[in-house]
Amino acid sequence: MSALTQQQKDQFVDFLFSVQKRLLKAFEDCDGSAKAERKTWQRPEDQGGGTMGVLRGSIVEKAGCNVSAVSGKEYPAIEGEYKGKPFWAAGVSTITHMFNPNAPIAHMNVRCLEVGDTFWMGGGADLTPFKIFDDDTKDFHKALEAACSIWGDDSYERYKKWCDEYFFIPHRQSPRGVGGIFFDYLKGDFTKLKSFLERVTDAYIDVYPKILERRKAMPFNDEEKEGQLYWRGRYAEFNLAWDRGTRFGLMTGGNTEAIFVSLPPVVKW
Repeated sequence: MSALTQQQKDQFVDFLFSVQKRLLKAFEDCDGSAKAERKTWQRPEDQGGGTMGVLRGSIVEKAGCNVSAVSGKEYPAIEGEYKGKPFWAAGVSTITHMFNPNAPIAHMNVRCLEVGDTFWMGGGADLTPFKIFDDDTKDFHKALEAACSIWGDDSYERYKKWCDEYFFIPHRQSPRGVGGIFFDYLKGDFTKLKSFLERVTDAYIDVYPKILERRKAMPFNDEEKEGQLYWRGRYAEFNLAWDRGTRFGLMTGGNTEAIFVSLPPVVKW
C-alpha cells in the first residue's frame, strides 16, 4: 500500500519544477547574459528520471538546479526497517559558484521519500563564503528562521544545530561554512509538510539572490581569487566523501552528471 497518492506525488513534482524555474531565472538575472541549459535524463524500466539545469556565465561561474523523481524495487539501505522495500524519491537541489570570491557558495535542497507504506520529507540550505560578511550571514539565517516559524519556537535552533553538525568536515576538523538549516525524516500531514518546504524554498529564492547582487561586482585581487579556489576544495571534499545525497544518487543509479553538478568548475588543492 502506498503512503502517498499519485495526485500528491504529482503535486510535489510540480512544486519542484516551479522551484527550479524560479531559481534558474534568478541566476540568469544575476549573470545578465548567460542562459541556463536544461537536459533531461531517464532511468531504465520506467523508474523515473529528472531534469538538470545548469548556467555557466562570466559572473555566475556555475549554477545548477536539478529536479529528480525516481523509484525502485529496493531502497538502498544497508540495514534497518526500510532495507529492501520499494521506494519513490523526488527532490530539487541547487548549488551556485560565483566568479567573484566575495560572493558566497550556497546550497539548498528539499525532498520527499516514500519507502514501503511510509513517507517523510527533508532538506535544508547553507551558506559557504570564502570571505565572511556578517550582514550576509545575518540575512541568510533570518530568512530561514522565519521559514521555520511554522513548526514552533525551537525548530530553527534545532535545524540550525543539525546543519552545523551535518556540514562539518571531519578530516579537516572544520565547518563547511556559516551554516543554515538541515532537517530530515519529517513525518505527518503531507500538505503541512509540503507547505514547510515551500516556505524554505521561498526564503532561499528571496534572500540568496540579494546577497549575490551586493557581492558580485565587488573588487578583488589575484590573491583573493587564488584563496577562493583552494577554499572550493573543502566544498568538493565534503560532497565527495560525506554528503548523503551524493551517496543516495549513486546508489540508486542516478544521472552521474547531475549528481556531480554541485562540484566547483575550477578548484585547487
